[in-house]
Parts: sequence; C-alpha cells; structure tokens
Amino acid sequence: MQNAGFLSRFDGMGRFGIVWSGQVVTLVGNAVLRFAFVVQAWTSGGEATRVVLLSICALLPQMLLSPVAGALVDRVSKRTALQLADLGGLVVVSGLTALYFLGDLRLWQVYPTVALLGAAAAFQYPALASAVPLLVAKEQLQRANGLLATAKSASDVVGPALAAVLVTSGSLGLVLWVDLVSFALALLTVRLVRLPAAVDAKAPAGPRRRLSADSAEGLRILFGQPSLRGLILVFFSVNLVMVFGFAVVQPMILARTGNQPGALAAVMTSIGIGGIAGGLLLAAWGGPRNRVRGMTLGIIGMCVSAQILMATARWVPAWCAAILVGALLMPIVNGTMQAIIQTKVPKDRQGRVFGAVLFVSQISSPLAMAFSGPLADRVFEPQAAEGGGLVGLARPLVGTGPGTGMATMLLLAGVLGTAAALWGMASRNVRDIDRLLPDLDADEPSGTERRESADA
Repeated sequence: MQNAGFLSRFDGMGRFGIVWSGQVVTLVGNAVLRFAFVVQAWTSGGEATRVVLLSICALLPQMLLSPVAGALVDRVSKRTALQLADLGGLVVVSGLTALYFLGDLRLWQVYPTVALLGAAAAFQYPALASAVPLLVAKEQLQRANGLLATAKSASDVVGPALAAVLVTSGSLGLVLWVDLVSFALALLTVRLVRLPAAVDAKAPAGPRRRLSADSAEGLRILFGQPSLRGLILVFFSVNLVMVFGFAVVQPMILARTGNQPGALAAVMTSIGIGGIAGGLLLAAWGGPRNRVRGMTLGIIGMCVSAQILMATARWVPAWCAAILVGALLMPIVNGTMQAIIQTKVPKDRQGRVFGAVLFVSQISSPLAMAFSGPLADRVFEPQAAEGGGLVGLARPLVGTGPGTGMATMLLLAGVLGTAAALWGMASRNVRDIDRLLPDLDADEPSGTERRESADA
C-alpha cells in the first residue's frame, strides 16, 4: 500500500515519462561521444588546449544561439521542436560517422562537429523545458524538472564509464554507432507522444514578426518584469561566482593531495551521485511549497557545502561529502526556478524565455573561467606561497601549502554566492513573486499579456 501511495504521486506523468526516457538515452549517448572526443583530442598531441577548445566549441554556439533558438521553438509546436532538435543531432553525428568509416576523419573535423552539436543543444533545452507544462499538470512541474535533472546527472556518471569501456574494447566507430542509436530512440519516443493541440496551439493569425524581435522578446520578458528580472539577476550572480569557484576545484584537489588522480576521481563521482540523488528527491518530494524560499535556501546550502566547506576541508572524504550535498541541492534549485518560469510565462512564449534563461546563465561561465585561472596562477597561489594578501587572512580556515590560494578563491565564491542569495530573499520583487506576478491559470489563453500588480 505504501508503494501504491508513493507511485500515485506520479499519476498523469505517463506521456512525460516516455519523452523523458528518450532524453535519458540520448544524454548518455552524447556523454559517451564527448568523452571519446576528449580522449581523441588528448592522445593526438597531449595538449590541454585541444581539450579546452572542445568545451569552447560546445559552449559558444549553444550560448549565442539560445535566444534565436527559443524564438524558433515558439513558432512551431513543441513536439516538432523536440523532433527537429534530435534530428539535428542525428544528422551531425551521421555525417561524422560517414567520414569515420570512409577513413577520412581528421581531428580538426571533430571541432565543428562539437560546435554543431552545441547548436542543436541550443534548441533542445528551450524545447524540452517549454514542453513540460504541456505534458504534466501544474502540481507535477517540479517532479518533472527533478527527473530531467536526474537524467543529466546520470549521463555525467554513466557516459564516461561506458565510453571508457567502448574506447578501450572497441573504437571511435562503436561510440558513434551508440550515439546514433540514442538519437534515433529519442526521436522515436517523441513521435509516440502527442501534445494537446488545443493547449499547444500557435498564436492567432496575423502579421508575423521578425525573428530578431521574437528572439529579443525572451530577454525583454525576463528583464521587463521586476520579479522575473530580480530572479534572473540572482541566478546570474550566483552562477558567476560559483563557476568562478568551481573552475579551480579540480586543480585545488590535485594540488592539496600531491597530484593524486584517485582523489579527484572520487570527488567528481560524488558530484554525479549527488546530482542523481537530488533529481530523484525533487521528483519524489514534489518541491517546496514556497518556491522562492526553497530555492534561496537551496542556493545558500550549495554555497556553504560545495564551496565554503570544500575550501576549508583537508581530506578526501570531507570533500566528497561536501560536494555531494551541493550537487544534491542543485537539481532542486534549478528545477524550482524552472517551475516558477513555467507557471509565470504564457506557454507560447516559454521557448524564447527559456532560450533567454540559457543565454543569461551561460554567459557568466566564460566570464568566470577567463578570470579564475589567471587569478589562481598569478595572484592567489603566489599569495599562498608568501603568506600574504587574502590568502594570509584566510589561513586559519584554509590552512597552508599548495592549493590554499585556490581554496581561498573557493571560499570567497561561497561567501559572495550566499550574499547574492540573501539579497534575492531581501528583495520584495523576488520574495513576493507569487503575489506580485500570480501563476497563469491552466486554461488561460496563450499569448495573454500580463503586468505585475500595481503595488510591485
């Protein structure tokens, strides 16, 4: 009976479950391919720059195209948008597979392939995030977002492990076939599900606006309403400082353990396990009733555990426990934020808004990465060696020796991230978002324009 009661929490999520299962498969397939590309790039010359370039090729197209992708997603049915995103990935990998088996594949061809897959991913996120409200009831949104987060974390754990087996026992060709099959299965699951035509209807007929105007509208909606603007600015600020800190986690661990790869592997595995657990927890729990408070407390918990405690800990089990808790909280924070947008923005505009969310959240990553490395090498680690500056002040918390400069950066990022979350909670526009910007009713016509209450 207890099992029946637990399973009843997922009533009405059957169609979402079909789409979700396909996304799990394709996320794992993409993670396998990414890992294989990293191995290929490293073994071709042993240069870290080649590996970093892969990440840049994947990130930049996804970030730059996300506003346009979101606008295009709103111009077609969500089912069509999901199919086109998966089909784009299938076509790209098919071309690379053909080159491989013809014997013409070169390393330089991998980079445009990764860029094209990043472009396809720019469509995938707004299409999937805006399709969720069409697949589940309002009260199930946070559960669905939790399952999506679980799929991503599971791919980060399973993908590299499976890729290691395939690359060792087979070849890049086998990896390519696995990714092709994953895209095909994702397409099949989307084909099996039909979204309600009445809910997923296009906007009324009329003169079509320019794509550039629709692309900019996602940013206008986010920044034009005080509550949404405050929410996204909190996320931008937290992402900026957290990426700044996380960029030095791996070298910090290696420096503080005398270059022990096993220690780093244990910490990175803990991130994946925490992400899976957090997504499953959100799916089973359903999320906090007071979404803003729950989201803010989750951000503070992430900053304290995955950054402040990580910076002050001195041994591997403590690092693993701290970052696992932070990774567990991340799906809850992200899933709750997505549910807020899914209930505040009309369905026919959610594609462009989620495209704008992706753009704003990812633009902080290259900014933070650009500064964190040079600051670690030229400022904080030299201060650690000399015992001065901020590192000297933080010595009672972070200790001494190699890596303490980067630990100080992580500590600083945690403090700033906590401050950003508290600022969001103190802001009336963010704290009272449910009163100032009420949820849309399920039967409200799409395209309805709303303004916040006059007392906002």
